[in-house]
Amino acid sequence: MPTYQELRRTPEFTPFLLVTVLQVTAATVSGLALASLVYAATASPLLAALSMFGSSFTQVAGAVLLMSAADRLPPRAATTALALTFALSTALLAAPGLPVGAVFAVLLCQGLAASVGGGVRYGLLGEILPRERYLLGRSVLNMSAGVVQIGGFAVGGVLMDALGPRGTLLAGAGLYGVTAALALLGLGSRAPRTSGRPSIAATWRVNSLLWASRSRRLLYLGLWVPNGLIVGCESLFVPYAPGRAGLLFAASAIGMLAGDTVSGRFLSARWRRRLPLPLLLVLAAPYPLLAWHPPLTVAVVAVSLGSIGYGASLLQQERLLEQVPDELTGQALGLHSCGMLTCQGVGAALAGVVAQRASPGTAMAVTATASVCVTLALARAHARTHPRGSRRP
Repeated sequence: MPTYQELRRTPEFTPFLLVTVLQVTAATVSGLALASLVYAATASPLLAALSMFGSSFTQVAGAVLLMSAADRLPPRAATTALALTFALSTALLAAPGLPVGAVFAVLLCQGLAASVGGGVRYGLLGEILPRERYLLGRSVLNMSAGVVQIGGFAVGGVLMDALGPRGTLLAGAGLYGVTAALALLGLGSRAPRTSGRPSIAATWRVNSLLWASRSRRLLYLGLWVPNGLIVGCESLFVPYAPGRAGLLFAASAIGMLAGDTVSGRFLSARWRRRLPLPLLLVLAAPYPLLAWHPPLTVAVVAVSLGSIGYGASLLQQERLLEQVPDELTGQALGLHSCGMLTCQGVGAALAGVVAQRASPGTAMAVTATASVCVTLALARAHARTHPRGSRRP
């Protein structure tokens, strides 16, 4: 079984990990500040939720139009350019008097850039690590992201007290700038994984190939929809507990950290096959409870335990990689990332609409119940299909 020491000794993994950690830190600090800024300006749970996850909607456009770039651009140059793009756009979000419509226009542009970034990043990880270490490496990335989110939301709260939301957004822009410098100096120069120019036609051709298999379709839907609906629940933390949302976000990150640690390091192949369904059900479990507005301590514990279920994503990704050839890894994982983030945006929007008409707690319960229904339906379809996990496109 691969070990963490093997990852540490792998060239480029450490700088790659640091680049990812800085990106997550910048996104965490900026997202909390922007949601607070939008909610203060509009008093709208829907707009507050969309300010954190609404940029995910443009992931669809990126997946359909741009994703072939994930395997056709030099990874270091693409990573550096994307970090600079986020630095400049986040600084723009801090501009005083920026209309809410302009805020969401910037967020949509960020989502379009991020759609390619996910494919570039995870495709590069597949080059840095051999396939037998990918699951462990991805779990380390997720674990690090969880730790950073825990600290990031705490630091974000401190920064907002000291600098205000706009100052905190500028701090996030600075972190993106540091990310760009580290990517340029720390990552090695690599050629694109696939020859040819990025194009809409190439994106469509490979996406069609990936989507042609029923087994892969079910895997993609299982990666996207249940996760996205639960993130919709999380998008309501700010209106659900104003001034204490950081605690709930941190609790979610703690649970995710625990789930990824167990899934990536300690499960045998047999259990990795069996646990995605139970973990997805655990993921949705806390949110009907929140509809009853338990004490904050109870809510924090429930969210932390439920978020262990995010470990299902790692196990599903391992099965997806078994069905994808090496030269399509970037686009296959980028399609997963785009679809997941898009569904997170849809989940945030749906939860926000219900919260507008009812309450944030009720919206969480409804959205979590929908996640359970989707999970069970996909499990039933998978049981009927009995796909051969070793087949490739």
